[in-house]
Amino acid sequence: MAKIKTSYVCKECGYKTPKWMGKCPECNNWNTFEETIEDTKSPSSPSALKSRKPVRKLSEVTSSKSDRIVTSISEFDRVMGGGIVKDSITIITARPGAGKSTLLLQVADRIATKGYKVIYASGEESDSQIKNRADRILDKIHDNIWVMQETSMDNVSAAVNDIDPDLLIIDSIQTFTMESAMPARAGSPTQTMECANELLRIAKDDKRQRAVIIVGQMTKADELAGLRSLEHLVDTVLIIEADSDEELRGLVSSKNRFGSTGESGFFQMTEKGMESIDNPSEYFMTKRDAGEVVSGSTLSVIKEGSRAIITEVESLVSKSFTPYPTRIGETLGKDKLNTLISILEERGGINLYDKNVIIKTIGGMRIKEQSINLAVIMSIVSSVKQQGIPSDVAFIADVGLTGELKKVPSLESRVKELARMGFRKVYVAKDSFPKGSGIKGIEISVMKTLNDVIRDVYKS
Repeated sequence: MAKIKTSYVCKECGYKTPKWMGKCPECNNWNTFEETIEDTKSPSSPSALKSRKPVRKLSEVTSSKSDRIVTSISEFDRVMGGGIVKDSITIITARPGAGKSTLLLQVADRIATKGYKVIYASGEESDSQIKNRADRILDKIHDNIWVMQETSMDNVSAAVNDIDPDLLIIDSIQTFTMESAMPARAGSPTQTMECANELLRIAKDDKRQRAVIIVGQMTKADELAGLRSLEHLVDTVLIIEADSDEELRGLVSSKNRFGSTGESGFFQMTEKGMESIDNPSEYFMTKRDAGEVVSGSTLSVIKEGSRAIITEVESLVSKSFTPYPTRIGETLGKDKLNTLISILEERGGINLYDKNVIIKTIGGMRIKEQSINLAVIMSIVSSVKQQGIPSDVAFIADVGLTGELKKVPSLESRVKELARMGFRKVYVAKDSFPKGSGIKGIEISVMKTLNDVIRDVYKS
């Protein structure tokens, strides 16, 4: 006979204890323990052995890596590794209002137009709310999409058996429960994992493979809500990065068993939904006429996943009338900005002690890597001198505290992106390229120090 055991599980980190505790010793959060009831039935019981699957040789297993559903939403397919694998389970999370439901409704539409069946089950929105969104963002609602306003995973499983969909979308996993699970509220660790395991069974069924996409709620700490076990269970974890006041949306894979982890895609939120930005290099730089020069503007190349993207940096330097000048980096950390300003003052000989300095990037691109540091500094130099730098010149290098330029990884792919976009010249650090090597169509100017770059740009 099955034994019933009560335990307490931290909903933040998954730490388990037989007794309730006010503070979790693992993650140090307060009041995060929830009571769970476990069925301790022995796994060696006849009922457990009855469902055992046969052991197969690895060489005889058919790989599904190339068996994908291509949505034709280029940035989504890129992040997924080329499309949705047919027997995969994916979870997508973001802050409220970032566009999770909108993107998935667009994915459902694209897949339905290719002849695939889709079930969209929502525990947060009614059928009419989903229909209103569809009317707003879709040109035509396809007959291959079914919607459910449901919070019972048992009913969803029954609908899967009736309709036989190719893709199942669950929005969101924290709102669903299973009657077969031990009593617990929706969103509790027990119910979330029971529902997730049922979805895993649906996706990995040998007789009928299906793709499953789950929406996961995000905590105040910008992390996927629930146990870490949920992330381990799924094949792909997607995160939509967005600021509430910006149109730009970044889709990042923090885990992908069928593609590159860390791959990024970019979208623009519009009235018609999430529009794929197929050429980010063009999006993140200002289009100017030939020969037009603007002070304070420089260009560099960053890496987002496997892709090189040209990014424009803008700066504004103005006279300060207070003892403490303003330092603002809209897309750059304040500490990093202050470090680069100190390097410019001490190693570049330009005083900014009485100047306000404001930095931003076009399109709201976050500056996360060191390759753009030289471009940031040269943007400030351009603002101070009030002399623009030609828009077909770029800067790719880190700058050390000594004022020396430091080489950055994946430089060849970055320079090739500049050449593709028609740039004439790029400044890089010494020893970045072997002697005698280069890339056709662009001049590579190798410099040792920051002062060397300033002198060469302004011929002084």
